[in-house]
Amino acid sequence: MDLALYFKALFLGVVEGLTEFLPISSTGHLIIAGQLIGFNGPQSKVFIITIQLAAILAVCWEYRARLWAAAAGLRSEPREQRFVANLAIAFLPAAVLGVMFRSAIKEALFAPVPVAAALVVGGLLILWAERRTHVVRIREVDDMRWPDALKVGCAQAFALIPGTSRSGATIIGGLLFGLSRRAATEFSFFLAIPTMLGAVTYELYRSQDLLRADDFGVFAAGFATSFVSAFFAVRGLLRYISRHDFTAFAYYRIVFGAVVLLTAYTGLVDWSPGP
Repeated sequence: MDLALYFKALFLGVVEGLTEFLPISSTGHLIIAGQLIGFNGPQSKVFIITIQLAAILAVCWEYRARLWAAAAGLRSEPREQRFVANLAIAFLPAAVLGVMFRSAIKEALFAPVPVAAALVVGGLLILWAERRTHVVRIREVDDMRWPDALKVGCAQAFALIPGTSRSGATIIGGLLFGLSRRAATEFSFFLAIPTMLGAVTYELYRSQDLLRADDFGVFAAGFATSFVSAFFAVRGLLRYISRHDFTAFAYYRIVFGAVVLLTAYTGLVDWSPGP
């Protein structure tokens, strides 16, 4: 047993779980953390897909009652029909653009320096959004109509750029489009389910030749820590936004991204992409 490899898996599972639903970019953190600890080969890409699935399952568990109500009432309840339709509409922009530009984005932008630049730019955009007057039109997720869902879905498409943050794009986009802070955050959680399940399924299908029985233990370790840390991150974020805005996350993004860019520029850390 390679204990060092297991520790890396546990560490990256925690990173994924804590960052997937915060507006700080889980993909960006995984790319940077993986490069830093030397966990960035072809097998790591399948591992990252696996721990992302764990984070999504944590959201499904947290909102299991709401999801069950949506499934049970889909045939007869207008509220649930509208809820599911809104998720489908919001899912489409990123799904279509992701299939079209997946290879180009991975080839050009899946590296620490582009990610760090996106972290800084995204942080500045969050600061700008938080300084604007926030006019609330929609207080609850169930008050959304299809144009609102489509707007949030278009905002989510920007998260195809690694380092942007899927949750950050949808939450800040929701705020700009008139959603309350809680509605924007919860819709971001719900939208993550079809978006990430679709992405995980697609990536696993394309990477099935990299799946090996010998990696089960390492994958299971990362899966477990990702699930647990994501569960607590979701609950923590909902408590946090009841009393605070997203400014602290913006400053974190800017400082973290700037440190990576500075160490890359000075040569203090070799951030060149791995194999």
